Amino acid sequence: MLPYSNPTQEALLVGRVWVPSIGPILVRVDGEDVVDITSKTLPTMQALLESDDLVSVVRSAPGTLICSLAQLTENSVREDREQRIHLLAPADLQAIKASGVTFAESMVERVIEEQAAGDADRAEAIRERVKLVIGDSLSGIEPGSEQAMQVKAVLQQEGLWSQYLEVGIGPDAEVFTKCQPMAAVGFGADVGIHPISTWNNPEPEIVLAMNSRGEIVGATLGNDVNLRDVEGRSALLLGKAKDNNASCAIGPFVRLFDGDFTLDSIRKADLSMRVEGVDGFELDGFSSMTKISRDPASIVKQTIGRHHQYPDGFFLFLGTMFAPVKDRDAAGQGFTHHGDDIVKITEANLGELRNRVRYSTECPEWTFGTSALIRNLAKRDLL
Repeated sequence: MLPYSNPTQEALLVGRVWVPSIGPILVRVDGEDVVDITSKTLPTMQALLESDDLVSVVRSAPGTLICSLAQLTENSVREDREQRIHLLAPADLQAIKASGVTFAESMVERVIEEQAAGDADRAEAIRERVKLVIGDSLSGIEPGSEQAMQVKAVLQQEGLWSQYLEVGIGPDAEVFTKCQPMAAVGFGADVGIHPISTWNNPEPEIVLAMNSRGEIVGATLGNDVNLRDVEGRSALLLGKAKDNNASCAIGPFVRLFDGDFTLDSIRKADLSMRVEGVDGFELDGFSSMTKISRDPASIVKQTIGRHHQYPDGFFLFLGTMFAPVKDRDAAGQGFTHHGDDIVKITEANLGELRNRVRYSTECPEWTFGTSALIRNLAKRDLL
């Protein structure tokens, strides 16, 4: 399956591709063709997204055919992908930010993780107690509202108030750094689980592409890999749980806002996710943006402004309602990854993000960072 089918060119897709002996290039998808639009004016994704009249700039940029979308897809999922033209994460110099606990369903699971102190064996019993008290009372609550504060008071009386509920229905969103610029992996790459974790899961999310002016210019898909046991032991371990080698996947392309594809399309988006294990285990998940507690524009406003600038722009994960509870290894323990799981995240307007799961220590080491990119562009006379 192609990461995106664009035969009529209605979707305006841009991305990054690695070309052996050259390095990273900026590409546009023209129907079933992938064309190189890299130039001194547009050497990076960051430079592209900063453009005034972005849509016109991308549509008019001269391009050189490098391969078909089908060939790029095939190369990107091969074992020897590093020796072939293959997809990269579309972000380069941008910060990679993520917002958490933005859906009621995942809020409940976060409370369970915290109550269980990261112990999967205790999760099911705690899940029953928590849901008995909370039920669906969190659905439809506007964070920071008077109603939210009333719910907070009730939960505190029941001894179930949590730091996760604070950021879920309180006035302030949780926004954290998912990984460093240039550290995210793209379509077809291995995605990493820290080897200390025994209770973990994928998190299918929509990711907004932002320029330095705080303008939302497009969107893509992301897998915000989650270590439930590590973060469950302490929220202060968020960095260890979230930011590891290859633990952030973004792609396949950025679809720029144009025509009927707007922020409202994101607000109505439905994400599907499928996990396929070599052991025959299968898991299907679903996440609807119509159930998000905080509007995407509101999360952006809390991320960038006079209080915090991003001169190179940023990519922003919007959170997920997906929280897997289907048992895999033992009754009551829910889901956790096995090595070589294939994770496929799809959305009608954004295509498919596909990755294989391995330990972070088994994924290729991240060596091509910002300084390497600058040296590479200088050598190619693109600066």
